[in-house]
Amino acid sequence: MSLPPKKSLIQLLGEAGKLTRDQARDAMERKKATTDSLEKILVEIGVPDVDVFRAQAESMGVSFLDLTSVKTDATTLGLLTEDMQERYKAAPVRQDGKTLTVAMANPGDVFAVDEIHLKTGMEIRAVLAPPSQIEALRNGTLHAPEPEAEAGDGAVNGNAVFTDLEQLTDMLAPAKDFRKDGGGKEIVPTGGDEDRETSLDAAPVGEGDEKLAEEAPIIRIVNAILMQAIKDGASDIHIEPQRKGVRVRYRIDGVLHEQMKVPQYVLNPLVSRIKIMGDMNIAERRIPQDGRIPLKMQNKEYDMRVNSCPTANGEKIVMRILDKSSVMIGLEKLSLFAETEKRLLDICHQPNGCFMICGPTGSGKTTTLYSVLNFVNSVEKNVMTVEDPVEYQLPGLSQVHVNRKSGLSFAAALRAFLRQDPDIIMVGEIRDLETAEIAIQAALTGHLVLSTVHTNDAASTATRLGDMGVEPFLISASLVGALAQRLARRICPNCREEYQPAREILLRFGFDPLEHPETKFFKGRGCDVCRQSGYKGRMGIHELMVVTEELSDMIVRRAPLSELKEAARAGGMDTLQEDGFRKAVEGLTTVEEVMRVVFTGGH
Repeated sequence: MSLPPKKSLIQLLGEAGKLTRDQARDAMERKKATTDSLEKILVEIGVPDVDVFRAQAESMGVSFLDLTSVKTDATTLGLLTEDMQERYKAAPVRQDGKTLTVAMANPGDVFAVDEIHLKTGMEIRAVLAPPSQIEALRNGTLHAPEPEAEAGDGAVNGNAVFTDLEQLTDMLAPAKDFRKDGGGKEIVPTGGDEDRETSLDAAPVGEGDEKLAEEAPIIRIVNAILMQAIKDGASDIHIEPQRKGVRVRYRIDGVLHEQMKVPQYVLNPLVSRIKIMGDMNIAERRIPQDGRIPLKMQNKEYDMRVNSCPTANGEKIVMRILDKSSVMIGLEKLSLFAETEKRLLDICHQPNGCFMICGPTGSGKTTTLYSVLNFVNSVEKNVMTVEDPVEYQLPGLSQVHVNRKSGLSFAAALRAFLRQDPDIIMVGEIRDLETAEIAIQAALTGHLVLSTVHTNDAASTATRLGDMGVEPFLISASLVGALAQRLARRICPNCREEYQPAREILLRFGFDPLEHPETKFFKGRGCDVCRQSGYKGRMGIHELMVVTEELSDMIVRRAPLSELKEAARAGGMDTLQEDGFRKAVEGLTTVEEVMRVVFTGGH
């Protein structure tokens, strides 16, 4: 489907109600008689320059930035010499990691952008701004921003949003309520919120949604949401229909943050566009669907796992962002202490046995499992995996995707694997007796089996397998180790400062600050780098249980969980609480964060 032709500056201003017919006629007559640009002429006849250049940005397909809503410091401005700023009518306005946002009178000047990139060594995000504002910013005479405005693209309830996305949603407004009834008649509500919500919630997907889903504005909105999520390091994107509007949230470092809100009329074309990208059924809105969007950004490959679910206010979309490079980080970057890493490597060198990684959903089990696979994988070994789904495709591995509809279950794949001469087998998750018994059989017949299980700690792995119905003597003979883990947020290095946690919190870890006054603790004060949270990035907290002869005997006689834990600790295991507190003492995270992720009811 071809895209509609771009509209002229005059058309855009007229549709936005910023230009009268008389003004348009006057501007066109003046343009014939002078060499001045149309933008300059429009400003001279009384059209505000902000309106002119916002429309110009839309016509060019670039982002627009009103510099009066941006706070820029002298350090950022100083990244470009005065000569380059004057020559290119440009001004640096914001740094975000390795990306520099530069306001330009002509962001389409690729030679200027390249030279600024070479000069600063940063990735350049060129945006269009009125030349008068750029000049005023450089001279220090630009009007100060409003107190509630953020140093970004705008704000909603204190959260950063994209100004250009607000403009894009406005562009959809004229066609936002397009629907057809059974007779093909166009239905356009009167404009009230009540009419709009009813028509959108009740109407089936129609021709209008499909058209909107292919229009440039909705495509740019979806692309911006995806790219911003990756840029912010989000693991999940939540697009949630509310009664009044649609909320977009990102899960960053394990915590959801509201990123923006868009009008209700954007929901259907937004969902339709995502479904088209994810190869999902655009016409089906009554049942959940799954899809997958491959994405490449900044020379990195991502997989977006998409799920749609019907709710009372419309379809909710959740997208899991899988960074293919994240599983290649290596065991040395899993935040393991040296002694724990050594014990883990000893397990990885075992010729056979069953090694389990355990923890709740979202605790980083998959990343650790693939890191172990990367370590044990070599040309001399036949490594086979069965997963649901195959989240990351690694070179040198034979990976099988479970397909229950065709009869390919975990158990069926494992049976086939045993006839494929494997050395190492990875099972995505052991969740039933049949799969557990075949995995253990493989471990007992000379294979190293790696898998995951949902338990709260390492010692519970044996009892969980027993609860599934596996005989204790089989667990004892096959299980060589279990690694429990959680993900805790790291202290932001940019705003890290010393502080003293409350004594009652420290006492829960068995630590009395009155007896150890020399121990220092740190936290993040909160800054723009960490979104005022005090945390940036995540790390693992681990509990590695190596199955010794003593533990094997206890498993056979069905010893209580508390006895298994004590025996494991006696054998050198640090609990999740101990490992986490040690990382807090080393200034990597806070004791409050450790409490949040490792303390459960009764602990």
